[in-house]
Amino acid sequence: MAAVVLDGKACGAEVEAVVSSRVAALRAAGVSPHLAVVIVGDDPASHVYVGAKERACARVGIESTRIDLPSSASFSEVVAVVERLNGDPSVHGILVQSPLPAGMDELSITELIDPAKDVDGFHPVNLGRIVQGRTDGLVPCTPAGVVKLLEWGGVELSGKRAVVVGRSRIVGTPVSLLLGRKGVDATVTIAHSRTPDLAETCRAADILIAAVGRAELVRADWVKPGAAVVDVGVNRVDDESEKGYRLAGDVHPEVASVAGHLSPVPGGVGPMTIAMLMQNTVTAAENQQN
Repeated sequence: MAAVVLDGKACGAEVEAVVSSRVAALRAAGVSPHLAVVIVGDDPASHVYVGAKERACARVGIESTRIDLPSSASFSEVVAVVERLNGDPSVHGILVQSPLPAGMDELSITELIDPAKDVDGFHPVNLGRIVQGRTDGLVPCTPAGVVKLLEWGGVELSGKRAVVVGRSRIVGTPVSLLLGRKGVDATVTIAHSRTPDLAETCRAADILIAAVGRAELVRADWVKPGAAVVDVGVNRVDDESEKGYRLAGDVHPEVASVAGHLSPVPGGVGPMTIAMLMQNTVTAAENQQN
């Protein structure tokens, strides 16, 4: 039996509907939620992502401002833009699009963003709240989207064994904390390149999160029959199509014949990331009124 699709577009649309009502309430109170996105350089994928975020803002009624800087921009120029946005009370959320040009210290810029406006959720203050078991702040968008998608799909999390493949600060580490926190109550293993017999570790999982950035790494024989599998990866694989490439996740398509639930690529985690960004932005706007 084919896996049940964890449809990120449908789930994301439900999240955005709730965000829209919260935006309307803020506007009725005289507050216009406002997201500022800083993009440095001309990375094509970054421009695609920023365009998707702008369209999402338009759907839910969030004002959006885009600040484009050339790839030749200095670190101090980027810092000056962030500091200006930090001090602008009309801006409720700040996002500096990754990746930054080679040699620019991304972590330092992340730490300069006001934690109350850090809608990516990567500032040490916001990550630290997750370590404390708190989700009342601004939670990293992709990890929050993964958990929301599982819950929306009716996947039981409490008492289940979750394996997260990948330990990045952007996805792997925060999603493991979210799955293991009190109230969600999964038992979490973080697997990575040094994990002995990675396939065996994955086969033990009731919930498998693939977030390692290697195309089609997870095969059908890595997956416990009936397990819920969330594919966070988006990889370009060369092929003979007109584009010359196709998008592939970290999970091989054959897994659909084994898994109980499976998120597609595209259309799974991607829409959820953007929906949770909208949620973070309206949360930031609400919090800044208190």
